[in-house]
Amino acid sequence: QVQLVESAGGPVQAGGSLRLSCAASGGTFSSYAMGWFRQAPGKEREFVAAIRWSGGFANYADSVKGRFTISRTNANNTVYLQMNSLKVEDTAVYYCAAALRVGVMSRASEYDYWGQGTQVTVSS
Repeated sequence: QVQLVESAGGPVQAGGSLRLSCAASGGTFSSYAMGWFRQAPGKEREFVAAIRWSGGFANYADSVKGRFTISRTNANNTVYLQMNSLKVEDTAVYYCAAALRVGVMSRASEYDYWGQGTQVTVSS
């Protein structure tokens, strides 16, 4: 059983930056593809970014491409989401997820484990 714990999000002003981290335990982290999703109030959970187990390939939602960067450090079982040029519409609860699959997955149904989520609030 894999446990995922996201770092605290927080309030940030539009145009600012924030880095989220997600620490994994209870499994072989390097075997998992990792992803970030988000869910805004009244909306469905949506894909943000994903990275394959080796870290050699990543995929992004169009809405965050060029602003967000996903990375991972297998040595300390952590995946990161660097968020730059934040917009009000980036406000959401952000979740990290792990999938015991090869490749990068953009569908929530393909992930096996989820963190508890962390709130990011971007104000104008």
